[in-house]
This record gives sequence, structure tokens and C-alpha cells, in this order.
Amino acid sequence: QVQLVESGGGLVQAGGSLRLSCAASGRTFSNYAMGWFRQAPGKEREFVAAIKWSAFITYYANSVKGRFTISRDNAKNTVYLQMNSLKPEDTAVYYCAAGASSWPATSGRSYDYWGQGTQVTVSS
Repeated sequence: QVQLVESGGGLVQAGGSLRLSCAASGRTFSNYAMGWFRQAPGKEREFVAAIKWSAFITYYANSVKGRFTISRDNAKNTVYLQMNSLKPEDTAVYYCAAGASSWPATSGRSYDYWGQGTQVTVSS
């Protein structure tokens, strides 16, 4: 059974930082892209960042480019999202996704597996 478990969410003031982690179990994703999405209350889920299997190729939404960094450790089957200079508009539930074989994997339909989500709240 494949599981993706996110951690690292929480409450932070504007300008602060958080680091999200997503640990995968049940299968390896070293040959697939992994990504992060988010969904704010009353809004549709949106793409945040993705990282290719090689770990050297990444892709970001314009809204987070220059502030967020996605990385992965294939040995640990884990993907990370370092979030700096957080803004109140970054407040959302953040979801980890895995299993995309296409690139850039900016659509949720590209992914086969999803985590349960972790809440990130940025206060002004």
C-alpha cells in the first residue's frame, strides 16, 4: 500500500519560513516526478512546484518562484518544500503528489498518489 505522509506545516508570521516534508512508503518514486500542490479555502487546488526524477530539474508556479525550493532525497524516498518569505496568500493546505511520468508535471491529473495534506497558515 502506497502512502505519502506530509509534515512540517504550521502557523508562521509573514516573512517567516517553513519546511515541508513528504515521506513515501510502499514503493519507490526515484524514476518519477514528485510535486506539491495547495488548496486555499474556497479556491481550487493549484500547482506549487515539481521536481523531476533526476532531482536537478525543477518547475515552479510564478507565485512562489524565488521564494520556495523543492528538493528530493531518492534514497529516503522523500520530497521537501522549503518555503521562505511567506505571505498571507500562501495560506492553504499543502499536498504532496507522486508518480508523474510526464514533464512538466503541473497538472494534478499527472500524479497517481497523494498525501493527506498539511495546513500552512501565514499571519499578517
